[in-house]
Amino acid sequence: MRIIAGKAGRTAIKVPSDVTRPTSDFVRQALFSILGERVENARVLDLFAGSGALGLETLSRGAATCTFVDDHRLAVKIIAENLAKARLTGGHAVKSEAIPFLKRDAATYDLIFADPPYWKHYGDKDHVAELFTSLLIPPRLASDGWLIVEISSHQTSPEPEHFTLVTRREYGSSAILIFSKT
Repeated sequence: MRIIAGKAGRTAIKVPSDVTRPTSDFVRQALFSILGERVENARVLDLFAGSGALGLETLSRGAATCTFVDDHRLAVKIIAENLAKARLTGGHAVKSEAIPFLKRDAATYDLIFADPPYWKHYGDKDHVAELFTSLLIPPRLASDGWLIVEISSHQTSPEPEHFTLVTRREYGSSAILIFSKT
């Protein structure tokens, strides 16, 4: 796994494989092709950050700041190591579940990434549905900001109140959903 482009492009990053399902290089490359110049000087929130690959990519491509949030101690430790190895500034890793973090956070973000564990079986926690029903994302997203959600390509796109689906792109078993505020 590596950072694809920008000032830290080609830097290999560590992945806490026991606790994450990282977004592949191919999917990240496609996503950042869509995001284009939106990344420059952006304030970014990376929920369910895992290795931090999405947020690291934004910082490498010129984002001003990125807050990485993950509830696994090992993931937070590895994100800090990846930031140091890539010599990227503006990043900060927080050990927290997404909803409690959003309840206490007051910042506004231009880009919010949410790449939670996929909902696989009946009874599994549906993190995406929980994010939307909590109504905690709209006040954190800038008026022209984008919420980028990764789900299984087998799942249908949610139709959350307060958001408009800009695009859905499928890459193998992953689907990238980009939402804007309504």
